[in-house]
Amino acid sequence: MKFTLETMCHEEEIHFEMRRMVNAGYTGRNQEKVRSHIEELKKEGVPAPESTPTAYEMITQLVYFDDEIEVVSERTSGEAEYVLVCSGEKVYVGVGSDHTDRELESVSIIKSKQVCPNIMSDRLWPLKEVRRDWDEIILRGWTKNEEGQKILYQEALLSAVMTPEDLMDFVKNKSTHKKLNGTMIFSGTIPLVTGTFVYGPYFEAELFNPRTGKRLNCHYQVRVLDYLKGC
Repeated sequence: MKFTLETMCHEEEIHFEMRRMVNAGYTGRNQEKVRSHIEELKKEGVPAPESTPTAYEMITQLVYFDDEIEVVSERTSGEAEYVLVCSGEKVYVGVGSDHTDRELESVSIIKSKQVCPNIMSDRLWPLKEVRRDWDEIILRGWTKNEEGQKILYQEALLSAVMTPEDLMDFVKNKSTHKKLNGTMIFSGTIPLVTGTFVYGPYFEAELFNPRTGKRLNCHYQVRVLDYLKGC
């Protein structure tokens, strides 16, 4: 897997051999707000987890860098998340989307994530270079409404989500290997500005560091499979 690494001084190409991918969930630092969010999701038919935070194993081939994905249901939506890429002693940060089938989510959360891919940026930052700015970095997501207009869907500071160290410790403690080398971790998402899911044909996620003006971005079109009659 090839990425472009953006450092303070230069850009370079790096390679990453992924062995495991984990999608975290319910990772808000304020767990009281997380519980309120769980109650909101229950109204949408999403079952409550036994405990929070959560972690789900993902099929490693289900990470895309494409500008279009295919889905089998019209009721799917993206989730803006930061992404940790753990390579040996080094950790890199990207931005991505845990695209989820909301119909299947009411039956099985882990299956709803496997039926849609993860999408992420092909550019990364070294965690050690942005760690001091971490809580001021802004995570945003956009979608498009029925009129095709781009609308802000999610927005929060990274101070609203578990720190990268806490997230890595959580995943490491859940892992049978107790190691993170070769692991990609999607952080779990932030609340919706819209208040409800929007099943649009487009999604975009961004990390913006206001101290440096730098951004990481991924965006993609969503195409529902419909080329066979009677399916």
